[in-house]
Amino acid sequence: MASNGVHGDFTVPTVLQAMLTMRSGDTDKKKAAMDYLSKFQKSNAAWTHTITILQSSTEAEAQLFAATTLKGKITYDLAQISLHDLPALRNQLLLLLKKFAPGPKPVRVQLCVCLAILAIQMQTWKDVLPSVVEGLGNDVASHACILDFLRVLPEEVTEGRKITLSEEDLAQRTSELLGDNAEQVVQLLINYSQSSAAAATNPQLFECITSWLREVPVSVIANSPLLNAVMHGLTDDNSLTAAAECLGVMCRETKDVDESIDTIRVLLPRVLELRPRIQAMVDEDDIEGFKAITRVFADAGDSWTLGVARSPQTFLPLVDALLECCARDKDRDVIQYTFGFWYELKQYLTLGTYIEARLQLVEVFTKLVDILLKHLEYPPSDDPNEIDLFDGDRELEEKFREFRHLMGDTLKDACEVMGVSDCLTKVLNAIKLWRQTYGGQATPTAVPHWQSLEAPLFAMRAMGRMVDKTENNILPQIMPLLVQIPVNNEKLRFAAIMVFGRYTEWTSAHSDLLEPQFSYIIASFQSESQEILRAAAQAFKYFCVDCKSLMDSQVFELQVFYDQILDKLPEPSKEEVTEGVAVVVGAQKAEDVYSLLKLYCDPLVNRLMTKANTATTDKDKLDLADHINLLTHFAQHVVPYVPSTSENPAVKYWQEVFPVLSKILETFISFIPICERVCRSWRFMVISYRTAMTPLLGILANNLAQGFANSKQGCFLWATSAILREFSEDREQVDDTIAENIYVFFEAQATAMLRIMSDLKPIDLPDVIEDFYRLLIDALLYYPHRLIPSVLFTPIFQAAISALGLEKQEPISAVLHYLRDLLTYAGTNPAGSGDQVAEANVQLRHIVKQLLLVQGEALIKQTLTGMMMTFPRDCFADGSAVLLSMFELLPAETTQWVERTIHMMPQGTISVAEANRLITKIREKLGGDSSDFRTIRSLLQDFTNTYRRRYVAPRDGLGQLEAARFHFEG
Repeated sequence: MASNGVHGDFTVPTVLQAMLTMRSGDTDKKKAAMDYLSKFQKSNAAWTHTITILQSSTEAEAQLFAATTLKGKITYDLAQISLHDLPALRNQLLLLLKKFAPGPKPVRVQLCVCLAILAIQMQTWKDVLPSVVEGLGNDVASHACILDFLRVLPEEVTEGRKITLSEEDLAQRTSELLGDNAEQVVQLLINYSQSSAAAATNPQLFECITSWLREVPVSVIANSPLLNAVMHGLTDDNSLTAAAECLGVMCRETKDVDESIDTIRVLLPRVLELRPRIQAMVDEDDIEGFKAITRVFADAGDSWTLGVARSPQTFLPLVDALLECCARDKDRDVIQYTFGFWYELKQYLTLGTYIEARLQLVEVFTKLVDILLKHLEYPPSDDPNEIDLFDGDRELEEKFREFRHLMGDTLKDACEVMGVSDCLTKVLNAIKLWRQTYGGQATPTAVPHWQSLEAPLFAMRAMGRMVDKTENNILPQIMPLLVQIPVNNEKLRFAAIMVFGRYTEWTSAHSDLLEPQFSYIIASFQSESQEILRAAAQAFKYFCVDCKSLMDSQVFELQVFYDQILDKLPEPSKEEVTEGVAVVVGAQKAEDVYSLLKLYCDPLVNRLMTKANTATTDKDKLDLADHINLLTHFAQHVVPYVPSTSENPAVKYWQEVFPVLSKILETFISFIPICERVCRSWRFMVISYRTAMTPLLGILANNLAQGFANSKQGCFLWATSAILREFSEDREQVDDTIAENIYVFFEAQATAMLRIMSDLKPIDLPDVIEDFYRLLIDALLYYPHRLIPSVLFTPIFQAAISALGLEKQEPISAVLHYLRDLLTYAGTNPAGSGDQVAEANVQLRHIVKQLLLVQGEALIKQTLTGMMMTFPRDCFADGSAVLLSMFELLPAETTQWVERTIHMMPQGTISVAEANRLITKIREKLGGDSSDFRTIRSLLQDFTNTYRRRYVAPRDGLGQLEAARFHFEG
């Protein structure tokens, strides 16, 4: 079943046989069949064979495949059909639609899409709507076809991304197909809605109205019989969802309250007519209906929030309806639809302009908090010791947890409107109520109705960001109650720990409450629950970070605790606890730092050596890599201030540890995670201690150079960049000889990298390329007078152009940032600074300009190709900036290079007229006394965005636009 794409290789029987093969279990045969069908879809034979299959096959799967293939052909390959044959294709589609009017629906819809796409591109077809209605006839079955076509037409015109028309032609066609037909379509839909009882509740009717709201002003629909039709559709189960979506879209179309106030006055009472349905649907357990109605209220609320803030009494019934939806949502099915409204309303009510509305609506938010506190509760259970309340369904439990965090955000919104004290008072009252009602029933083995105690704790945790350190009324009452929370219930203990961890900043200002809270956290490390341990570790870290100045007297006791508990913790918790104690050590006096580092880190180093001696499996090696990170936390956070003339006590200690890390790196150089962790540790040492690291500089540079040569991993370049920054010539207290040696070290790393890029394709080392060009950004910033005249400068530039052929954001961004900085050296405002750059600027400018004259066309070609085809969207701005700089530096040459690149685009994707129009506009903007570069940038951005919307990847690669393979002879 191999094929080279020739017409004769494809027949209807072989295509159908390939589809049957796709159902088989033979992987190789399925792959061959998939390849065959893919080639068939791109062949000229697909035009006739798909129509034949649609005419003759009775297999629904074959029919759908044929319809989908035909859609692809009309979208991408319409140029294969002559203009003379387009009317015949249109007539064939109409005949097929009549055949498939009764179904299957997926085939019918695909054929409608085919007809819509053809209508967009067939610019000589002026009477689209009348001819389709006439061609399909007036029987009931044909109505489904007409409605489907009417629905998909606006979608394809406004949202289609692969239409090969110019912007001007597309705008004209949009006007012809939508604007000129809007009034006729509205009348057609009105007539249909009134034609029969079945038509009045046909979901397709409301889907059509929704689709045409893109073009028809909502006021036209709201003031026509179609609004009554939509409201009637809401009363029928068959059409409820579609009608609700339609009404919701109508509300969303009135988001501009000032412009749409008359339409809002029409829609508001109609929306409020739905409120009695809330209770009815809840009573009938009609979940889908309840969701649909709630969405309507939410869409109205989201759209009219400004109206609510301006006229709260007018819109209060709508707000109350939303509140009722929340209150009656016992299974939490719909409340999330309202979250956006409460947030937007809060945004207005917290502005001084709407203080009056805030006072009128504060009671609504008070009720909302009560509702949320109830919804935050875990499901009830007859057994007070039952912790698994989801019958082992971990996915369901995780969704509930995520949902609670969303409710927590809405709780914060209410808190901003009501005020922190009022919200905290509700939490305090809920805790007191539980203590009064159930506190006496709690035993060492059971806590009754713990759900109603845990919920306010979660709410308190969610509100943590809102509470100021100076809150002295409610929190001093709550905190003593929390340390009495029963520890035998895992959920309650977890909630209490998380609250303590959330309020550590507040506790730092209320030191009298620190000891009982911290003791509660420390005691929690004895739990066997992994969840409790993780929570305790997180809270411990926050206590150490925020209350470090209060822990001087506990620094030795903390070390004993740390050493005892460390091996019991899961890996992330080890990191958090280590960060915590490192912060406390870092807050001690400089004269104590060396002894404290030995006290805390020597046991870690001993563990490290033991693990290194026994690590044979990947699991062991990962454990070793993670353990290195623990030492790195001390390098990050223990940074004593000492005069530059004195020995840094921290560096003194790391000199003792350095040989251990070097040996581990040498031993495990082929294991990437260990390389990354060691480099990370060294990088933070350089960043933390800066020039105080000079005693370690030589051995560190040797290790990084050797490590990169042996492993080819970007982490060594990443660490190199830190050295380059901290020991550059512009830094104080850096000897000229050291700066010179650092640059020589950098050149050795760069040379090794260029050799690697010459041997391997960019796609094989994207992460290393990213690290390399991030390093080069620093080299260009700190050593431009050395880098630009060097023999490596041109190969680095050529490698950058080659790397632009990647499709991954991070390396492309790094390369483009380097290029942007480099191009500034061809102008009068280079990215670097300092006296040396100013003195050498004329020479550097000449070198960069000469490079651009030789290599500029390749840069333009690859950058423009990336923006039109391959760059991730987040790279567009940087790519556009490169093009703009090139126009500013070499306007005439860059224009020629852009023109040549555009003419290399795949045949059929851009017309000669479009290309010429762009170049003409660019030349116009370049002419005159002052060139308008910003407009040129906009022209290119619009052009590339338009091209990208309709671009289809060439079947045989990018051809002339492929990035050239980089070769390095150094």
